Amino acid sequence: MDFLKLIRYKNLLMVLLTMVLTKYALIHSFIKSSYLSDFYFSILTLSVLLITAGGYIINDIYDVEADKINKPNKLFIDKTISKKRAWTTYFILTFMGLILGVFLSIFKLLPFYSLYFIFTIIGLFFYSKNLKKQILIGNILVSFFVGLTIFLLISFELDNHFETPNEGISNAFNMLFPFWSVIGYSFFAFLTTFVREIIKDIEDVNGDLKLKSNTLPIIIGRKRASKIAFFFSAVLLVFLLIILQIIKSNILILGYGIIFILAPLLYFLYKLWFSKSKQDYSHLSNILKIIMLFGILSMLLFAIN
Repeated sequence: MDFLKLIRYKNLLMVLLTMVLTKYALIHSFIKSSYLSDFYFSILTLSVLLITAGGYIINDIYDVEADKINKPNKLFIDKTISKKRAWTTYFILTFMGLILGVFLSIFKLLPFYSLYFIFTIIGLFFYSKNLKKQILIGNILVSFFVGLTIFLLISFELDNHFETPNEGISNAFNMLFPFWSVIGYSFFAFLTTFVREIIKDIEDVNGDLKLKSNTLPIIIGRKRASKIAFFFSAVLLVFLLIILQIIKSNILILGYGIIFILAPLLYFLYKLWFSKSKQDYSHLSNILKIIMLFGILSMLLFAIN
């Protein structure tokens, strides 16, 4: 059970849900015949899950000292799992994920796409080692990777849809709506993750101080960092309002968006403005998780309509 917690199995389930809904609810609602078969989709998903799990392990390896202060109850490395075993598991999971990703890219005649997986592995390593300690760089990088999870699917589908030259114009038209829908969800995932990363930095400031990190709240203070998180949350709010304005003719999606995404976000903004304690920011982090979950679940509405 400690190993499952180490690889953040709940987060991995969220990643799995996101990829399944992106393909079978969002993309398939526009395109009935997918060019990424169930088998190859399974390979892509497994590759992403393995690399992500490895990323969580390497992050905890470099975070042992900080976690002794920030999250002593969630500390597993050097407590129930040895650092040597953690390193070994990290290399195995990451290598397996890389092999699957490269195999899929080459087999689908898209060798350049191997760089997605290589760049992600390198990025997660350096994020865990030192970039997360730098002001905003680590926040932006991990948020980018979360958005990339959604974008990766449409990338494979898009290129494969242009395999038949004679159908180029038709395919381009058919892919237009799902492409921009996926871009929208990727941006939503990026923004919510970016705000949550800032919130987590504010929550973990004591442990980060011990490691002499240069995170946003350490450099400019918790209060100012909180206001920056508020600003980007407001950007997310404006983005959602624009989306709701675009799809206002669809009463089902509009109602869902207002009740399950917009309303919780407004509550989040209210709580964020008055938050002060570590418990307050921990609560805010959980609210963002819920907002992201409901955002991803909204893909089901495209399949229903």
